Amino acid sequence: MTTNNDYYTYAYLREDKTPYYIGKGRGKRAYDKRRTIKPPKDKSRIIFLKKNLTEAEAFKHEVYMISVLGRKDLGTGILRNRTNGGEGPSGAVRSAETKKKISETKTGRNSGEKHSQFGRTGALCFNSKAILAIKPDGTEFHFGSGREAARELGVNWGNLCSRYLKTGKSSTRGKFKGWIFIYQNE
Repeated sequence: MTTNNDYYTYAYLREDKTPYYIGKGRGKRAYDKRRTIKPPKDKSRIIFLKKNLTEAEAFKHEVYMISVLGRKDLGTGILRNRTNGGEGPSGAVRSAETKKKISETKTGRNSGEKHSQFGRTGALCFNSKAILAIKPDGTEFHFGSGREAARELGVNWGNLCSRYLKTGKSSTRGKFKGWIFIYQNE
């Protein structure tokens, strides 16, 4: 960890001004859109909780705020954070050689016969099945997997699988906010 005092903690706020995500960062991290939890489009709903922190102080404050507000996925609170905070590399810069090794390691590992769920049916295969999501207005969205659909739509993937998707002859089990979800390869 570095000892520079250029870190901060921040919150993403819902329209009603309640926080839905707590994070730690520096530079433009709070505005980065290439993330699982997207920042609000209205930049006034991104607030900085504490500034001029060391990385250690920022991690500590992030953990504290997440513990106070609680996580939705654990049923303990209101945040969409998927961890308790306090971890992750800051400013990690990977060499071209390291990126190549990571790519080679992953290539082919998660598809086809090499996929850990290859040949299985049912909820166990949820991560590898393509999903068709239909909005209430009839617009169709195609996702490569249930996890991808859940991530893009801001839904807990376990709930999406267990509540709204069904295996076997009946391809739908229920609706989520009017959406219909169907396994495409059944």
